[in-house]
Amino acid sequence: MAALWSLWAVTRAVLLLCVFKVLVVPGPDVTNDVAVIYQGWFRILRTGTFPLDDVTWQYPPGAALPVLSPGLLPFLDYPSAFFVLACAADSVVLALLLRAGRPAARRLTGAWVWLAGVPLLGHTAYARYDVMVTGVAVAALLALPRHPRTAGALAALGALLKVWPALLLAGTARGRATRASWAAAAVTGTVLALLCAAAVPGAFAFLTFQRDRGTEVESLGSLVFHVARHLGWDGQVLLNYGSVEYLGPYVGLVSGASLALTAAAAGWLLLWRRRAVLAARGCRPGHRCSPWADGHGGPVALPADAAFTAVLLFTTTSRVISPQYLLWLVGLAAVCLTLHTTLMTAPAVLVLLAAGATQLEFPLWFSHVVAGDPLGIAVLAARNGLLVAAALLACARLWRAAAREPRLFLPPDLGRGLPRGFGRGRPAELRRSLPRPAREKR
Repeated sequence: MAALWSLWAVTRAVLLLCVFKVLVVPGPDVTNDVAVIYQGWFRILRTGTFPLDDVTWQYPPGAALPVLSPGLLPFLDYPSAFFVLACAADSVVLALLLRAGRPAARRLTGAWVWLAGVPLLGHTAYARYDVMVTGVAVAALLALPRHPRTAGALAALGALLKVWPALLLAGTARGRATRASWAAAAVTGTVLALLCAAAVPGAFAFLTFQRDRGTEVESLGSLVFHVARHLGWDGQVLLNYGSVEYLGPYVGLVSGASLALTAAAAGWLLLWRRRAVLAARGCRPGHRCSPWADGHGGPVALPADAAFTAVLLFTTTSRVISPQYLLWLVGLAAVCLTLHTTLMTAPAVLVLLAAGATQLEFPLWFSHVVAGDPLGIAVLAARNGLLVAAALLACARLWRAAAREPRLFLPPDLGRGLPRGFGRGRPAELRRSLPRPAREKR
């Protein structure tokens, strides 16, 4: 435990030195978003309205909270206060993961994942408010097994900060956990959204700005244009809606394809959940035939695994894959790896590799990415390829977990005298191994 905190202090000190520009990192200045954009929003929000005329405001109304939070430290200038609060949020996430890793059925691997994942992404992690949103998401997932209502409320709060935490409840266990968490999320989200809309004008103007976005140069779809530029494609790379995007022929088609992939991912998640629910029907609570049970009464990883997979799918298929999005995945992967029964170890490793590749892509070699030269294309293809591989592997494992073979349950008296290990085979094999009297009683 002391070693973890010591390493955290060393790595985070380096990140703070970078955002305070004591250490200069090559590439664009990632702190400009805080010093210019966030601080501009801060001034507007303090007047009692959202930045309605600023197309870079593309966030739900709850985003006002982290943007206004540096006001809690009036003795610091805005950027410095923001960086300090981002570091504090980082420490809270680690503390949550360490606390979750203490029981015997859990492990500290998740804390190590977070410890390594944030510096792999680089100082961009402290120059965006996503680390705060990730903290809320981690708290929600860790609360889910024992406090589903609290988890639902936290997921709704996270969704009002940056939408994606709405996916955290995709894998809740059939029955009480789903009813409690989904109801709490619906009530909390509705109440908070109505309060925001009533209190401050323009709470949902961000929906229009999001709709009009194009294909960002770091997204999966952008690889089409990175290659097409070398084949004579007549398009441009411009700053559009707050990000560097491709504009020109066929951009709308690729953006539409990205949205179609996102819709397909949503459809797959619905199909997976139906498959898991059907597999759980007829099972006794806690028995291994249910996808939401490990058969030994220990903590179940499936809700966290499903949340990680859902966010991974939506991130990979998005028209925009900003560097800070990797923070979401690192945080959720860390939650999964606090559990021995997780299926997401390999996808989590791929996400960590993608986080390291992301720091190369932005900010270190971002000029090469924008130029579309071979180095830029290679590092972007590597990062996006890792995300695609992680998503496909996570989907395959989650799909298999939702179709555990049903076990045959017999009353205790009926099971006496049956062969050792009875009940571990396939249903047809079980029927053949039953003594005839038992078969007749069934």
